[in-house]
Amino acid sequence: MDSRNHTSIIDRKSNHCIVALFLLLLVGGLIGTVQAAGWPYEDETPAQRNARMAWWRQARFGMFIHWGVYAVPAGTHNGVKINRIGEWIMNRAKIPVAEYKEYGKQFNPVKYDPNQWVLMAKDAGMKYIVITTKHHDGFALFDSKVTDWDIVDATPYGKDLLKPLAEACRKHGIKLGFYYSQAQDWCHPGGAAIRKPAREGWDNPDADEIDAYTAEHDGHWDPAQLGDMDEYLRTIAAPQVREILTNYGDIAVLWWDTPTGMKTNKERADLFQPLINLQPGLITNNRLGGGYKGDLNTPEQRIPATGSDYDWETCMTMNDTWGYKSYDQNWKSTETLLRNLVDIASKGGNYLLNVGPTGEGEFPQPSIDRLKAIGQWMKIYGGSIYETTASPFARLTWGRCTKKTFINGATLYLHVFDWPADGKLLVPGLKNEVLHAYLMANFEKLETRSNESGVTVQLPVQALDPIDTVVVLKVSGELDIQQE
Repeated sequence: MDSRNHTSIIDRKSNHCIVALFLLLLVGGLIGTVQAAGWPYEDETPAQRNARMAWWRQARFGMFIHWGVYAVPAGTHNGVKINRIGEWIMNRAKIPVAEYKEYGKQFNPVKYDPNQWVLMAKDAGMKYIVITTKHHDGFALFDSKVTDWDIVDATPYGKDLLKPLAEACRKHGIKLGFYYSQAQDWCHPGGAAIRKPAREGWDNPDADEIDAYTAEHDGHWDPAQLGDMDEYLRTIAAPQVREILTNYGDIAVLWWDTPTGMKTNKERADLFQPLINLQPGLITNNRLGGGYKGDLNTPEQRIPATGSDYDWETCMTMNDTWGYKSYDQNWKSTETLLRNLVDIASKGGNYLLNVGPTGEGEFPQPSIDRLKAIGQWMKIYGGSIYETTASPFARLTWGRCTKKTFINGATLYLHVFDWPADGKLLVPGLKNEVLHAYLMANFEKLETRSNESGVTVQLPVQALDPIDTVVVLKVSGELDIQQE
């Protein structure tokens, strides 16, 4: 690799072994404690939970970043386009470990500008970022001491990618979260692998042999992947989680993924639970396994019809892939993305919107364009998203509603997707007295009229924003709404 001689690489690998043993002893020493304690927040009071979750509930909008070696093939292997999402290319194409690792030698994100990334998220109105520190291919974006399959040892770039991102987040007031694939790992022996069929028309001459291995060894397709999962969890996964929770300052979110082989295995999940204490107040999701529900549910690529009675976050792509795929041009419109955000907020959830950077370290231009457009809307209407709670209405034919409640009243934010042709907007079943009604964008006052059907707001002839114009109603007293 660049500027490294053979001796230094050998010395580094020896140091990795020593540090791995040290971290193993540290993690092992915690096992007895965690088996007794379980999830650190299991017994917290509602008030304690509310305080811990407060910033996350107020944020409503965050950025997901899927980035890794898979950005190099970008959906194509050996000249063949591989079906489905880009970050699963190794699994979908059944690429042998040694062959896949060759892509690491091409991963050189010299255009990576974490300060620019954070500013793009902030300007879009996002309050937190969650990045894949290690996805299912086992490649770490950080300088791990327990493996050489990381950004420092396996690529020409040779520098930790997380440290400057953490610094940029602190500088610009953005919360930082880490995604970590704790169970699936297709490059380290013992890591789990969900069985996914190879692409149709597989033309590798060893296809039959690979298929036989897949059938015999669950989802694995290469002998190099085989090993003891418990040993993998103890020597690779748990030590790496310790690394990401101790080397980058304050971490707000730990985002587990796909608990293959440990969904109902509490003993395996318990290896990770004491590590949560390394970051006081850490928020975790529901994908660790072992029966632990974490702090939030994570519907993927969908918005629940009626929300949830537990904290939840919809994660969603801008096109059809999480990791960068050069030929996926099926981009969602700004209208769809914005209305998704509003829909989710109106149901009490958060929106974690994904960007898949290129192998050179740049956001795809369509992502940049959409983030900018969302940010322009959020600069005007962000107050109707942040710190709001779910709609009090069962159904609104013209759009959505978010709200803020107070001791003596409430503010209702009416998100009008479909502007009424006659200018009359019915807020069905609302019985409260309306103190003020106005357009959020320019504070133009609006007339209202109450009757047995609810409150009718007289609107201008045209919407101020074709995607979502927000009307603000300030009402007195506890909300009184007659549902249909």
